[in-house]
Amino acid sequence: MAQRPGPRRGDRPRPAGGRRDERGLRDELRSMHGSSYGRYKSLRGSWSFDSFELEVQRVQPDPFAPASRCQVRVEPRVAGFPEQLWRNPVRARGLAGFLLRAVHRQLRDSRLRVDAGGQEVLDRSACQIAGGAVVLRLGIDLPGRGRTIDGHAAARALCDDLPEAVEAALRYATADQRRAQEFVDSVEDTDALRRALDPRGLVAFVADGAILPRRSGVDDRPLATAVPFDSPESLRVEIELPNRGTITGMGVPEGITLIAGGGFHGKSTLLRALEDGIYDHVPGDGRELVVCRDDTVKIRAEDGRRVHRVDVSPFVSHLPTGADTRDFSTDNASGSTSQAAAIAEAVEAGARALLVDEDTAATNLMIRDARMQALVAKEAEPLTPFVDLVRPLHRQRGVSTVLVMGGSGDYIDVADRVLMMDAYHARDVTGRARELAARPTGRHAEADEFPPVRHRVPDPRSLETDRPRVRARGVDALTLGESTVDLRAVEQIVDAAQVTGIGLALVTCVREGLIDGTRSLAEVLDAYAARVDRRGPAAVDDHYVGDFAVPRRFELAAALNRLRTLRIAAHNGV
Repeated sequence: MAQRPGPRRGDRPRPAGGRRDERGLRDELRSMHGSSYGRYKSLRGSWSFDSFELEVQRVQPDPFAPASRCQVRVEPRVAGFPEQLWRNPVRARGLAGFLLRAVHRQLRDSRLRVDAGGQEVLDRSACQIAGGAVVLRLGIDLPGRGRTIDGHAAARALCDDLPEAVEAALRYATADQRRAQEFVDSVEDTDALRRALDPRGLVAFVADGAILPRRSGVDDRPLATAVPFDSPESLRVEIELPNRGTITGMGVPEGITLIAGGGFHGKSTLLRALEDGIYDHVPGDGRELVVCRDDTVKIRAEDGRRVHRVDVSPFVSHLPTGADTRDFSTDNASGSTSQAAAIAEAVEAGARALLVDEDTAATNLMIRDARMQALVAKEAEPLTPFVDLVRPLHRQRGVSTVLVMGGSGDYIDVADRVLMMDAYHARDVTGRARELAARPTGRHAEADEFPPVRHRVPDPRSLETDRPRVRARGVDALTLGESTVDLRAVEQIVDAAQVTGIGLALVTCVREGLIDGTRSLAEVLDAYAARVDRRGPAAVDDHYVGDFAVPRRFELAAALNRLRTLRIAAHNGV
């Protein structure tokens, strides 16, 4: 569980006296047995083991407090992992992901806990590879009997379970070398595949043989009985990867792609796989070779959210209240205004591909058919439907869209290609769709332009930065100081560690002057992304001793936009 961003490492005293090695730690823990729980504080500092260095970074004040935090560092000469497994940041992240899962298996029955994650391979503070050294961060519920120390149980955890896990999982000589190689190669291939999309004019790729359905809504592992994906021949492309060699699959070109089909035939399953395609996956997940460009954002309606000074005028021309829709604010957005704001915010943050599912979209923002146009004159209808803006959004702003649509044929008129999902098989029915589009419906387009984005300048005084409490409530909410940010509609957040990372990154952006009252939000996000490229997790917070994962710029922006204390100082610096 995420905690306050402190205490800082530099604040921790190094206890004096006694041997600061494995034997000294065991003796110290045994001597503590039955003492007051507060005596555990003397453990803080470094302890030298034969094969690693243990640093006790934070000690819980009582048995009911959040877990104590430790760091293990295994030097390169001991870890012994060959350079080819960590020679670049992508392979290093893959190796760290493999090691976390290996340690997690070793410590399954221990008091020690590591943030190993699920099916996605994220850049986590829990394990980093630094020049061949392995740095592992973990938590431990220091054992007690009531409010007294159980020193024998603590000694078993720190002096038996931990060294055994390090020996079995964090040394190349004893690790599963074949699986380590496969894991790292798989992550590198996925990353290479994602990087190959933009030069080929693609927004997404789904490999032949990929397994898209999951076991259930609470089990993200692949469904054993799922139909393997097979690409329509018209969209099949070949891509060369560094480890797997040549693969084939469906390339989704830039532009407007419509996914149609009957209910329960796999439309939303395909879209969900694409929205998760911004992440690498563990080998055996089934989606290792299902990718989207990393500037892809899922959009949905979100009744009740706060919107602050967003230009929604492409979608909302006017309001009965007379409010300026180029500078729109509300504490209780409707489905249509929340979705309009979400699109504008995503484009402002740099998104070049949007994913939309009609099941989670606002119907009145998505469509306005010919009969409704005849019944309600345009001058009486402030909303311009997305169907009339999706093409200008691509043509003028370079933003592609992939939509799931089963209820409105009007999108056939604006789609560059139409996929039909039929019993989880994808079929290219663009030719048939164009025949249907040639038949007049009486509907007319209500817009032919998507104006430039109005960039907003966030006010740094909007965020609490005086050591605010940062806490993730699963993937649904972030507690930041006295504020709670509702993240339920930010569907590309897949792990609570990302939520903690978002909170820490927001605070860092203010403390380090990225949010300074003069930079636009896009400039803030550019600066943040550059810091992450240079420093990895340290760019998020280089002192925090809990677990977090590095968030994308888009989820960082989404959280900031949903912060109810956010104030925008200006548009475009004006």
